[in-house]
Amino acid sequence: MRDIIKKSTKAVSAWLTTGTVSLITMTLLSLGMGTVQADETCMSPYMAKIVGQEDYVYVWTLGMEGLGDEQDKLVTVDVNPNSALYGKVINSLSVGGRNEAHHSGFTDDRNYLWAGGLDTNKIFIFDVHTNPAKPRLHKTITSFTAKSGGVVGPHTMYALPGRMMITGLSNNKDHGGRTALVEYTNEGEYITTHWMPTDSNLNGAVKTGKYADGYGYDVRALPRRNVMLTSSFTGWSNYMMDFGKMLKDPEAMKRFGNTVVLWNLHTRQPKKVFDVPGAPLELRCAWDPNHNYCFTSTALTSKIWLIYEDDKGVWNAKEVADIGDPSKIPLPVDISIQSNDKMLWVNTFMDGMTRGFDISDPFHPKQVYSKKIASQVNMVSSSWDGKRLYYTSSLLANWDKKGDQNEQFFKSYQWDGKQLTEKFSIDFIKEKLGRPHQMRFGAKSLYANKQSEVSKNILGLLTN
Repeated sequence: MRDIIKKSTKAVSAWLTTGTVSLITMTLLSLGMGTVQADETCMSPYMAKIVGQEDYVYVWTLGMEGLGDEQDKLVTVDVNPNSALYGKVINSLSVGGRNEAHHSGFTDDRNYLWAGGLDTNKIFIFDVHTNPAKPRLHKTITSFTAKSGGVVGPHTMYALPGRMMITGLSNNKDHGGRTALVEYTNEGEYITTHWMPTDSNLNGAVKTGKYADGYGYDVRALPRRNVMLTSSFTGWSNYMMDFGKMLKDPEAMKRFGNTVVLWNLHTRQPKKVFDVPGAPLELRCAWDPNHNYCFTSTALTSKIWLIYEDDKGVWNAKEVADIGDPSKIPLPVDISIQSNDKMLWVNTFMDGMTRGFDISDPFHPKQVYSKKIASQVNMVSSSWDGKRLYYTSSLLANWDKKGDQNEQFFKSYQWDGKQLTEKFSIDFIKEKLGRPHQMRFGAKSLYANKQSEVSKNILGLLTN
């Protein structure tokens, strides 16, 4: 029965609307029959989740000039304490050249990991299901900008049913922040481009403040509310510039996004444009079915913002907390929400700190914990049970710190509800790997049934 459902869902996803597939997905989930559930705390709700101990962390890593093979690579780390290789790099797969490796994301069936290059606009698709311990490069997309109509900087790779939604950061006309969402099939075929609303073309959206800048960065969905949200950052001309030089350039500092856009998830039409000044980056949505809200943080103003639906069904954006001392611009980067919607982890790049905010009352987050991870820190990933947190260091090749401050690492911590305890650390410069950026989790259990079926088929061929 399970196999029939999986095959049927895959067959219809190619021609049914996403809204219909979403309804099927939620129905199967409510019956306890589907494999499409929630995932670890920062990823698509359409995916199977690892609820226990993860076996691997896949680290999308920027190559460094003069270090190792100098190429971008997908690095696999064994993170299961019961493994003989715990805390070790067990595989490294280089993709050729330096593409400004940045973000990655799984397809909804979790068989493939898509990873983008912000400079070359290449998208690398890795097979992670055939051998989870040793991913292989399945396909490279080199036509992203041409097919999308000029979108530059593929950033977030987000799973929808049978689809990958990709946010762009820029465009090939002026290399500024004007950009779009780009939709692909799971097989890597281009479908369409959804341009961000601007003052000159709101595309039916309502502008709630003074901004409609057309910038992009992250994307997240709340299927139960038919809502998709996008945030905003900056264009190629800024993110490829030296960080110190950019900070001293008044014109460059004007080229940052100030908006979060609310979309109709099913029709892909923008509905509202919210003012969220100061480059709102990562979006993290609550998991409880009665919690209709998402958080974001603003890099340049060091604030936590809440995007929420009120009791009248109206969506709003509200600044709800400070992060550190905003006057010192600690530069909030990645955030991670725990699956029980009780804690929000916030990393600040400039001071290398991670901060834990109690978000039991989402309108009044309170910082309850902080710890210095290193001289710089960027990404944070939380396990579904909230007991393990992983950290990486790199922001962008030209934005990372220089000299002794340029620590490049992957670190694992245990969280007991009161404090973080380091379990192991890998020096990516010492290992000649490069600049570790985004992390994604892998587990053997995700593919156990598939591997079992393959074994049965092989045995059947041998005995017939």
